[in-house]
Amino acid sequence: MSNERAVSEAIQQASNSVGSVWPLHSFVTANPLAGFEDRPFEEAVAHGSRLFGGDGYPSAAVFRRALEAGQIDRELLTSELANHGYDADPEALLTRMESAATPADGEGTATPDVDQVLAKWLAGFLDHGRAKWSMPNRERGFYGCFRAMAQYDRDIPDREALATLPEDPVEAIERYVDGHPTDRLAELFEYHLVALPGWTGFLKQRIDDGGEWQSAHPISLEGYLAVRLALADRFGAPVAPPPEFAADADGRDDDANSLPEVWLTAWEATYRRELVTAVADASQTLDDAKDDERPAAQLVFCIDTRSEVIRRHLESTGAYETHGYAGFFGVPMRFEGYDSDVSVDACPPIVDARHHVTDRPTGDDREFRERHDRWSRARDAWEDVVGSLKSNVSTAFSFVESTGVAYGAALTVRTLLPNLVYDTHDAARKRSPSAHEFCAPDIHRDAADGDGLPSGMTTGEQIEYAADAFESMGWTQFGRLVAFVGHAGQTANNPFSSSLDCGACAGNPGGPSARVLAAICNEPAVKEGLRDRGIDVPEDTVFVAGEHNTTTDEVTLYAGDVPASHDEDVEQLRSDLETARRAAAEERVDTTDSDASGVREAERRAADWAETRPEWGLAGNASFVVGPRDLTEGIDLGGRSFLHSYDWRTDPDGEALAAIVGGPMVVTQWINSQYYFATVDNDVYGSGSKVTHNPVGNVGVYQGNGGDLMTGLPLQSVLADDDVPYHQPLRLSTVIHAPVDRVTDVLSDNDHVTDLLDNGWLSLTVVDPTRDHEAFRYVAGLDWRPADATQRTLTEDSHPVALSVAED
Repeated sequence: MSNERAVSEAIQQASNSVGSVWPLHSFVTANPLAGFEDRPFEEAVAHGSRLFGGDGYPSAAVFRRALEAGQIDRELLTSELANHGYDADPEALLTRMESAATPADGEGTATPDVDQVLAKWLAGFLDHGRAKWSMPNRERGFYGCFRAMAQYDRDIPDREALATLPEDPVEAIERYVDGHPTDRLAELFEYHLVALPGWTGFLKQRIDDGGEWQSAHPISLEGYLAVRLALADRFGAPVAPPPEFAADADGRDDDANSLPEVWLTAWEATYRRELVTAVADASQTLDDAKDDERPAAQLVFCIDTRSEVIRRHLESTGAYETHGYAGFFGVPMRFEGYDSDVSVDACPPIVDARHHVTDRPTGDDREFRERHDRWSRARDAWEDVVGSLKSNVSTAFSFVESTGVAYGAALTVRTLLPNLVYDTHDAARKRSPSAHEFCAPDIHRDAADGDGLPSGMTTGEQIEYAADAFESMGWTQFGRLVAFVGHAGQTANNPFSSSLDCGACAGNPGGPSARVLAAICNEPAVKEGLRDRGIDVPEDTVFVAGEHNTTTDEVTLYAGDVPASHDEDVEQLRSDLETARRAAAEERVDTTDSDASGVREAERRAADWAETRPEWGLAGNASFVVGPRDLTEGIDLGGRSFLHSYDWRTDPDGEALAAIVGGPMVVTQWINSQYYFATVDNDVYGSGSKVTHNPVGNVGVYQGNGGDLMTGLPLQSVLADDDVPYHQPLRLSTVIHAPVDRVTDVLSDNDHVTDLLDNGWLSLTVVDPTRDHEAFRYVAGLDWRPADATQRTLTEDSHPVALSVAED
């Protein structure tokens, strides 16, 4: 093996220790320990502690509060402890856990000097268009740019020597690791990559994603390491890791992870037991409850936990059906808005965009378009003038002096009267027509390409996307009105605003995806194709789109082109959505310290530039339920469950279930893991307080004025205060309503998901309608056991204790 190949393979191996980090403008939740998902959870968190200094379990204080609050069942906890050899009293074990807790000491950084200088270079090079004066020579790539300019950086000792670095970064790396054992190269590179895990995680994502910024200003892990090793050499920092860095992560006190693991398992089992019992009970009456009456309307929301609350309240207002489906609505596209300068991938990171869809004027409503364009031109011109005056050296001071009073007054109003600001912006929004009022997504295949992707879709592809949606959800009937409802957040002065948008749309609003699927389903050729697939869409069914504002719970329907025959249906739905909004906001928003209604308080939070918690986002998420809505309808799940519609009776070959397990189930585990780790150790796996955030280059945030990018959610997204979690740090509990042997078949064909289950990253319970609605808990190795929730025991006369797939 050549040395160059050995270096490249070692770098690739070492990079697995760092989780991917997405830029702020399209924030995607991800497991910070994703590189260790092929290992047991307990082992993975030990590696996280060694590499990053992070805690992987809730503290003893958090467990104590959960126990006192009844979130952990004492009998279940005692039984779980006894099963693992702990016979002491729970209180004594908590005390033991507290005394054993020591601050984690990650071995990541080589020297502060190297980190500080390298972070400065990365911030300048990786800027996503925010810098007024861009770093020169970025087109040469990071390593080439560093070679050309490092000699001018006075923070680097003996900087002139860096101009003689080899042109090939791998050659530079070989120079610095010469004499180091080849079989220990991965360890050396890991040591340097985990020193700044935020920046290196961002590099990984940028390299994997490609995109316009990476194309214009390329960077590679080889280039990054070459620069880091060169800086380490200049500062006299060690290139090789210290001996303690290579210490075995499993060489620890058994109680360090084993005891917290037992407590966590008991906490999860307590939550899961109540959920599974409710689903199993509902399963027994599912057939009797099925009503063949045509619904007034059907609404398909994202599976997002925030949709559960408003779905429940909408269903109580009338004869509505609500369903859950991944928020990109199954269309893997790159979307370009009417007045947008860029296109965005509106699909999950595990799915590659396959189509470029552009919002184009339809030719109708020309007056709306002209009004929109005038407003947009005036707004853009004003922002350009103000931006130029504020940033220009010759005008900045005079601008501040002449406008200071006005700016101060505006800031005062924004601070003291946020509801007035919301009302003003809302009125302006309504006066200026939105692009969707005169535009439609161009879904038809064009010969031209967009961003390297085919523009639009063929009729066959459109039929496939529509059929996949309805088959996955198990639809057998259609109402007069069907609405696909995406979602987005609304917040002021929040670098993490995209984290409140749709994760299934890669941290972008879900409205465009809803509009695309609605346009597809309204196509006569698509309806005909669906009939050929056995999906009979009535002639009077009309599809519309909408977007759920998860901060204010307002749902906007895009129904401007609905035929007059359906005007009453639309208006009634709008009225009932407003009723549901008021009820959802009252439930979701705490108004105990305010005389305002839930809606007004939600609007205040959306407009208040000083609000650190405009909404809780996905905080509280704990479960993923796959099955008919009838299983959970009427049950208050507290906004903690992802809900994906599925009917096993319409999926005899298990293809729809396989798509759900391999797609949404994996994504919800990512989301759950990020919220979990950001809660148990926000300093390491989150991003600390928003109050001291410093956004950099539209790619991330610092704590303070430099250093590493923070990698996860701010503490205000997961903690009620600095020490008390709002989010209960539980691993995801998945419940599937289907025959257990079908689920086993699906798992046997998906090694990645099976590994996640076997290694304890999430749990899976199946409520089997073909086996007397009993619940079975996945154990490991494709084996199952009766779930405790049903309090039943399988016997040899009924069912086998272990249900395994026979090997061929």
